[in-house]
Amino acid sequence: MTSPDNILLHLPEDEEQQVREVFARLEQRGFPAQRQTPHITVTFSPAMDEGVVKRAAELLPPVIPARFRRVGTVVFGTKRKQTVAWLLETSDELEIAARDIGARNPDGRGPRWTPHLTMGLRLPREIVPDYIRALGEETSPHLKELTAARAALWRPRSQELTVLAGGAPS
Repeated sequence: MTSPDNILLHLPEDEEQQVREVFARLEQRGFPAQRQTPHITVTFSPAMDEGVVKRAAELLPPVIPARFRRVGTVVFGTKRKQTVAWLLETSDELEIAARDIGARNPDGRGPRWTPHLTMGLRLPREIVPDYIRALGEETSPHLKELTAARAALWRPRSQELTVLAGGAPS
C-alpha cells in the first residue's frame, strides 16, 4: 500500500521531541515502536489535487502558527489493528480553514475534520486498553497544548515536502 499525499501540520522541534520521548518510553515498556513524525493531518489523497493545495496555500498562512489543546484520547478503527490518538481542539479560524480544504478534496471526507495527533499507529486491538493506560502514565501533565508551527504538503512517493505556511522544514 502506497502512503497517500497529505496536507499536514507539524509541531515545533521541542514539542515534536516531547512526543518522541513519550513514544520511546512506551517502547521501553514493551509496546510497538512508533516511528511516524508527529503531525496533525488536515486532509489526504492518493494524489493530492492541485486545487486543494492552492486553497491550502491561501487559507493556512493566516492561521499558522496555531495552538491545539488536548481534550481526550480516541481510538480509530474497528478491525484488528487500531490507532490511538490525542483528540485536539483549535481555533475556529483553523477549524473553518481545514474544513474548507477537506471539502475541496475529491478523495477526502468532505468538510469533516477530527484534529488529532496519532500516538499509537496500527496497534493490535488486544493491547489498546493497556496502551491507553500507559500513554496516560507516560505523558507529562504539563503537555496539555501543542503548536502547529508549519503547514506542508507531503508527497511520500517522491519524498517531496512543500511548505505552505510557517517555518522552513527542519
